[in-house]
Amino acid sequence: MRTFRVAISGDFLDAQGRDACGGLPLADFEGTRSIAWHFTQAHAPQPGDVDYWHRFYSLEMLPEHLHDIDALVLLRPWLKRQALERVAERLVVVGRSGAGYDKVDVAACTDCDVALFNAPMALNHPTASTALMFMLALAKRLLPHDRMTRAARWDLQADQLGEEILGRTLGIVGLGHSGSELARLVAPFQMRILAFSPHADSAQAAALGVTLTSLEQLLHESDFVSVHARPRPENRHLLGMSQFELMKPGAYFINIARGELVDQSALVDVLQRRRIAGAALDVFEIEPLPADDPLIGLDNVILTPHWSASTRDVWRATGRAMVDGMLRAARGELPENIVNIEVVQRPRFREKLLRFAGNR
Repeated sequence: MRTFRVAISGDFLDAQGRDACGGLPLADFEGTRSIAWHFTQAHAPQPGDVDYWHRFYSLEMLPEHLHDIDALVLLRPWLKRQALERVAERLVVVGRSGAGYDKVDVAACTDCDVALFNAPMALNHPTASTALMFMLALAKRLLPHDRMTRAARWDLQADQLGEEILGRTLGIVGLGHSGSELARLVAPFQMRILAFSPHADSAQAAALGVTLTSLEQLLHESDFVSVHARPRPENRHLLGMSQFELMKPGAYFINIARGELVDQSALVDVLQRRRIAGAALDVFEIEPLPADDPLIGLDNVILTPHWSASTRDVWRATGRAMVDGMLRAARGELPENIVNIEVVQRPRFREKLLRFAGNR
């Protein structure tokens, strides 16, 4: 038997050292003699460290955090080439606990013969249902109604009339997993659905009742624009001032993908001018959103802390995927959902993985 050593990024923990969301079934590790695991304390919150929550999105895995391990379960920290190159002789797999992996240098993983796997399907429905929630909250004027009720201003009822999403036009930017799921979820609302997605399959789009179109046409005709695109370099500021100016004055904008897809200053400008009706944002160019950001002072935008899709069900699903992947690797087997699939054919990766075949 050969011990398979796993490090888990400490940002899974709360300040008392407990799994903050309870999603990791670590008892499964304890049920096998071949796995040893620990949390990276350098990435964990400490009691009284209020500054942690201002820097936790900028945490980074350094070589010293990866010393003497065979695998890493990663939540928020960056994983860059310089760290990977220092531990390439031993590190076999990295599990990204979620669907996105934009903070991981995927090319460096391949060059260092490290397999990166994720949980690509766990967030599809939660992300799509969050977009639908935002659509309904914006259309139904949920937050203004809440404020009006708390202020005992029932006299303002007529000033806060909402509208239905039934029969309206929805524009989906990025018809991938979550974008396709949103199209499925809104089917009962009989919406006309447009999508801008250069890599989408036209037959699959048609099966969903989606019309593929240009970004310009989508913005010009949609009552709701929901962003689901991937954070590729070519997609940075995909939506800026010239794009927002194409939208209807009564349209709503929703972003639950990544903040860098949007020129946030341009969005602030059109919201301040009431050029569009409103927005709902779960992601931002700078995270956490600074306390003095102008978005915070606007009454026509819903803001959530990159967390609306993070339900208990999601944490259970992603935690299960991470533990299952590590259990497979600890037996010298390939995890599911490898991102850099080309690494599987590389001799050094195969040699590192097969060191643990005796654990089967």
